[in-house]
Amino acid sequence: MTLTLLCADGALVRQNLNEPPPYTRPSGVLRSRVVYAAAHVVPLRHGDNTPGRPAQIDWDATLGFRRMIYSWGLGVADAMDTAQRNMGLDAVATRELIARSAQVAREEGGSVVVGVNTDHVESEHIPLREVADAYRYQLHFAEEQGAAPVLMASRHLARAAESPDDYRRVYRDVLRAASGPVVLHWLGTAFDPSLAGYFGADDWRSASDVLRQVIEENADRIAGVKMSLLDAAAEVSVRERLPDGVRMFTGDDFHYVGLIGGADVPGAPQPARDPGASRQHSDALLGAFAAITPIASAAIQALDAGDPDRYLALLAPTEQLSRQVFAAPTAFYKTGVAFLAWLNGHQPAFQMVAGLHSARSLPHLSRIVELANAAHALEQPELAVSRWHGLLALNGVDA
Repeated sequence: MTLTLLCADGALVRQNLNEPPPYTRPSGVLRSRVVYAAAHVVPLRHGDNTPGRPAQIDWDATLGFRRMIYSWGLGVADAMDTAQRNMGLDAVATRELIARSAQVAREEGGSVVVGVNTDHVESEHIPLREVADAYRYQLHFAEEQGAAPVLMASRHLARAAESPDDYRRVYRDVLRAASGPVVLHWLGTAFDPSLAGYFGADDWRSASDVLRQVIEENADRIAGVKMSLLDAAAEVSVRERLPDGVRMFTGDDFHYVGLIGGADVPGAPQPARDPGASRQHSDALLGAFAAITPIASAAIQALDAGDPDRYLALLAPTEQLSRQVFAAPTAFYKTGVAFLAWLNGHQPAFQMVAGLHSARSLPHLSRIVELANAAHALEQPELAVSRWHGLLALNGVDA
């Protein structure tokens, strides 16, 4: 079959359609890396998921997507920005998502981590004491559901903090209330400009010193750090200074191949590493892996088998696809994740809560299709072509 692509100047290009390799689901737990795919939510086709309206979610499709991720051996990261938190997924829907997702994890024997934030508070400006209270409120709910918490970066804290000490104090108060270890999330301004100066500094080096102080003061309460700065050198620098027992979960959707491969895959592009550092690779908590779950699983299986060449051959082509999905303005990357889920048959319609399926242009989506085809990321190629050509026709393009 041939695939019709739409260029930015309106020209049409045809390309041969690739068949996906026969990826195999793992027979057991993935061993060499801890990997989470940050999943999105699927809206009801007939719901009023227009801007400003409460999310109406297709729970069968949303939870079915999570079961698919578990079937490939990956864990699920839920109720985070990938799920359109702060971009259409309201507080009520977020709580229900956490409860339902935790139940599915128990049924499937999978691992789930969920976002904990302060975003149920409607006031934009609250004092530090109330920031800590808001964090604790969501933390306790997540723990009650049996889900491991990811302490997300708080817009409220970014507005209220006046010094690095304010960050240390709030995190210390919240972590003391945790019943078990949590993951800290450092989200960069490419994803959310309102988080500028998080941890008390615009410079990542100064900010990482504060993060490290938070970790060292509360080491028994922290399982890991998810870094989403899209800066591989910064991630490696922080990774090499983490205390033993604290994992680095890459959230870098631009450079994950080398960061996850690390010393085990020396042929992958990556920043310079200290060969004496105790930690030579990152684990993963990635929105990109929700879009390429079978390939991500096959690549980690290759690492488990001691085959770095196969890891690189499988995963390296997906990085260009991920860069397109996460292209500026990066906050709209969720549109690409949902688009690929639709092409691959994991949701019945190309729709998103808050109407954000309209956040990317047709040529942008066309490039995603082209790169997904090149990376063998179209799980059902004929279905993907049918749906894509139908979308083109709906928009007046004769494919």
